[in-house]
Amino acid sequence: MNSGTDLIILIGPPGAGKGSVSELCTRHLGWMQLSTGNLCRKHIAAQTEIGKQIDFAIKSGKLVSDSLVTEMVEGWLNNQIGNVPAVILDGFPRTIAQAQALDEFLKIKMQSSKIYVIRLRISDENIVLRLGDRYICSNSECQAVYSLSKGSKLIPQKSMVCDVCGHALSRRKDDEENAIRERLHIYNKHEQDLLNFYKNAKNTQYLVSELNVERALPEIFEDLKKLVGVGLDK
Repeated sequence: MNSGTDLIILIGPPGAGKGSVSELCTRHLGWMQLSTGNLCRKHIAAQTEIGKQIDFAIKSGKLVSDSLVTEMVEGWLNNQIGNVPAVILDGFPRTIAQAQALDEFLKIKMQSSKIYVIRLRISDENIVLRLGDRYICSNSECQAVYSLSKGSKLIPQKSMVCDVCGHALSRRKDDEENAIRERLHIYNKHEQDLLNFYKNAKNTQYLVSELNVERALPEIFEDLKKLVGVGLDK
């Protein structure tokens, strides 16, 4: 059964621009974006059962389990399938266990959909530079991303204030250099395994490609549209 909704899975390290690219897709193409980080925060704020479990894991210094993250994502996807032309996943899956669970879900719910896997290519050093200048809207319902890098198109119009909702901007603790390098070290261990999983999958056809994101955002967006242009005009 064709769900009427295609799926785009972005694979890239923190700071590769997944959120910025996704925002352009939602604004100009009518897609829906899933950010697992934002979704976790919404569940925690709403005190849902999933949110309570996530909050407990975080406060206990534990990683949120793959099964819990997958349950949260599948619940969100169920509400989008058939209602939008495409869904773009930003930050999920991150592990083989998550990818396998999602694969089982897709076999049932999105059998005839096109499923694109796009690796965002960028060097670790550029990631460190980018994240060092990254700031986020402090409003949990917004979470718009900005950059204070000279010449960036993501500089806020008013210093340290969100253009979208007017809340103050803040910096994540994990955007300090040492934390960034540790995150990259962990991320790089998983990325190739994920790519191998999608390239070698037997039961689901994944359209795997690569996108250079060490360029201006409008150029990246245009090339992404070319990669997924067929089959999204529903």
